[in-house]
This record gives sequence, C-alpha cells and structure tokens, in this order.
Amino acid sequence: MEKQSKAVLNCIDLSNHNTDQSVNLLKQSCTDSGFFYLVNHGISQEFMDKVFAQSKNFFTLPLNEKMKLLRNENHRGYTPLQDETLDPKNQSQGDSKEGYYIGVEHNAPNIWPASDVLPGWRETMEEFQLRALEVGKAVAKIIALALGLDANFFNKPETLGESVGVMRLLHYQDKISDPSQGLYAAGAHTDYGLITLLATDDVPGLQICKNKYAKPQIWEDVPPLKGAFIVNLGDMLERWSNYTFKSTLHRVIGNGQERYSIAYFLDPGLDCLVECLPTCKSDANPPKFPPIYFRDYLSQRYKDTYPDLLVDTK
Repeated sequence: MEKQSKAVLNCIDLSNHNTDQSVNLLKQSCTDSGFFYLVNHGISQEFMDKVFAQSKNFFTLPLNEKMKLLRNENHRGYTPLQDETLDPKNQSQGDSKEGYYIGVEHNAPNIWPASDVLPGWRETMEEFQLRALEVGKAVAKIIALALGLDANFFNKPETLGESVGVMRLLHYQDKISDPSQGLYAAGAHTDYGLITLLATDDVPGLQICKNKYAKPQIWEDVPPLKGAFIVNLGDMLERWSNYTFKSTLHRVIGNGQERYSIAYFLDPGLDCLVECLPTCKSDANPPKFPPIYFRDYLSQRYKDTYPDLLVDTK
C-alpha cells in the first residue's frame, strides 16, 4: 500500500546576496530530495499569468486544430492525450495529459500556431524561454559552487553554451488517477537533463519519491507555491555528480480537477560529454556511470517514452 505525506522542501531565494547560505541550502536539497522551491527569480507574476493564459488558449482549441501541430521527429509540437507513457512497467495506459514542446531554433525549427489563430502566442513563449534560460543559468552557478567547481562551470560553451533547453506546456485532464489500476496523470519518471524549472497553477498533484530504489516506494505531495518555481535535478546532474546529487523520481496524480503547468528543461548541448566531475570521485568513490554524450542519452529516453516515434536528435 502506497503511503503519502507532504514533502518539506527548502526555499531558495535567488535575490539573496548571501551566496554561502544559498549554496548550503541547495546542497542540502540536492542530497536529500533533489527538489526545492525557487523564489524571487525575476520573472513577474504578471508575465507568468500571461504565459498560462496563452497556454490555456492553445489547449482549448478544437482537437483538429491542435492535431495540425502534431509533434514531429525533432520532438516539437503537440502531444495528444495518452501519447506519453512515462512509466510503461506500471501504467495500463498513457498519461492523462496533453502537451506542447518548444525548443531552441538552432537545433531544429519549432512548430508554431498561426498568428491569426493565436495572436501573440509565439512571442510570449519565446520571451518565456529567454527568461527561463537566464533563471536556469543562475541556478546552475549555485549548483557548480555546491559541487566545489568554478561558478561558471555549467555555463561554458561545451556544457550549456549550446543548451537544448526545452519548454513544455502541459494540460492535465480532470481525471482521478488510480495507481492500483495503472492510471496516472503522469507516470513516475526522472527528468533527463541538468535541472527543470516547473511553474504550476494552484491545483496539487505533483508527488516525489526521495528513494527511487526503496521497496515499497514512499510518495510525498509537493504543494504548489504561488510565484515560485519548483526545481528538480535531472539525470545528467546525477551522473556528473556521481550520484552525490539526486535525480528524483516524480509523478502527477490527478484529483478530478484540470491542472496546468509549464516546465522548462535546462539541458546540456547535444554534443556535451557528461562524465564524473573531478570533485565527485576518489579512490574510495570511483565513477558510478560511464561517460555519455547527452545526444545519445536523450535519444534513448525518447525512444523509451515514445516507442512509435522515430527520434531525431541531430
């Protein structure tokens, strides 16, 4: 029988000038739950409300309009309901959510709704991408310091210089999840890259499992926090840090209410070789993961999640 309780997460203030305090809070978060709240990040509530409003404008379009923008081999565009199965071992059907992927144009062109259908939509999303990237890079500096590295380690050209940061709009149906029947709003998974910035509405549903190898797994609710990003670590940071920092298993459980969220995945460049950091290994603690190019890891994860899709990460 699964147990649920409320997760207690640290709150990191990006406007805090006491860098040591932020580093210590982040280090504690990354070794404990792999999740934390981020406040005073510089993106106004007014602008976030605009992004959410534009997201809703898209998802309320007729299905035939949304299907004109169906995701392609470059993983851009609309993903219909139940198109994703994030936890195929435990799910009886796909996630009860729909989504929309927007990436960076230097890797592949995005798919955009026509401006006469959704006026200002593209401009809003592109502005959010730019702002979220700056927030993510600021967090990456704190992470680098927490790992005993130069503050700009992750912001170098060979790491985030050609970042494949992806923005994901998400709309969850007003369904009630039933884990005993394999029914989830979003199945249990870890994220792929460095970190994820998640903005949500006020509808709960996100849950985390601090120890993904525990039997049975213990799930904790992560309440929404107005004006904050919920930040979690991705698989690449877990590999870079030699499992010092955790890429935490998480899922979404539907409670019968519609739910909207916006995720920004700050990922390394496709040609970035992710290997154990010098500050995270020793003779007593050798590397736990072999080096891997992010391109290869991303391709495999996409194939696992979308078995019907011919994935192209070039």
